[in-house]
Amino acid sequence: MSKFIHDVRLSVLELSVIKENGTATEALANSVKIAQHIEKLDFERIWFAEHHNMQYVASSAPQILIGHIAGKTSSIRVGSGGIMLPNHTPLIIAEQFGTLETLYPGRIDLGLGRAPGTDQTTAAAIRKNNMHRSMSFEEDVLELQSYFDNTNEQKAVRAFPAEGKNIPLWILGSSPDSAVLAAKHGYPYAFASHFSTNYFEMALSTYYNQFVPSKHLEKPYVMAGVNILVTDTEEEAEFLKSSLIKMFLGIVTGQRVPLQQPGPLPDIYFNPEVQHAVNNSLKFTFAGTKETVRKELSDFISRYRINELMIRTTVYDFETKLKSFSLLHDALLKDGI
Repeated sequence: MSKFIHDVRLSVLELSVIKENGTATEALANSVKIAQHIEKLDFERIWFAEHHNMQYVASSAPQILIGHIAGKTSSIRVGSGGIMLPNHTPLIIAEQFGTLETLYPGRIDLGLGRAPGTDQTTAAAIRKNNMHRSMSFEEDVLELQSYFDNTNEQKAVRAFPAEGKNIPLWILGSSPDSAVLAAKHGYPYAFASHFSTNYFEMALSTYYNQFVPSKHLEKPYVMAGVNILVTDTEEEAEFLKSSLIKMFLGIVTGQRVPLQQPGPLPDIYFNPEVQHAVNNSLKFTFAGTKETVRKELSDFISRYRINELMIRTTVYDFETKLKSFSLLHDALLKDGI
């Protein structure tokens, strides 16, 4: 088993992004290959995020993807990063993940988010008459947790085959509100710092200071989302990173397109306001050689007391993406470089 610097764990967040001239079928097939590749590298887990009404993101149904990926691998943990709980009833999620845990025991994670993972019009189409469920997020999390208890014999509503299943629940978030909830109930906390950076320090401080030990967790556990690209040269990393910048540029401007090939950035990027917004979202992006990334990540992990890195690697060429994971593994080994 590989041991990484600072005893950090390495995991991957996969969105099954469709690239220019690519297809959803190709994107999903590549997600399988990524899971198999990082499993060999001793990565901890691979998660799939729930997104809706996004033409170039193929992860609208993470529950299905989790089962598919778990069936194509043997040991890596597979889960949601996350299930957007306002879109679902706790009972249905308990039944779905109880089924997954029954099929793949000891390998399923359930990360929970408060946002709908889409625009408000689509959110209304997903769950009619329930547009305010995000306000009941804490209540829904606790209800969901209760369905996994093995003391429900007298309850009128029970979730099968979820009862008695030890499925780790994670609270996902990008604000201090989610940190308060995770700390209050003693859950592990995953911050979406791979795209949302403004409240990162405040949220982590809140979580560490307010954490209450629970049956789930004895001490705080923090996972940080980060964008990582490891290459043979600094010049190659800078060039390939342009695909990631273009992706965020589409998000900032509302002009989403498939994942673009690397190359010159469009003129709109050089608008000061646009550039500031893109660069702010990419604050926790680490790109370069093994030596560069090792040093920068070591500082990041130490400064923020990170237990696990949830890695997003956005690069056009698939083989380059797999190579980046391998180089990262080597870079972060305790006795690496």
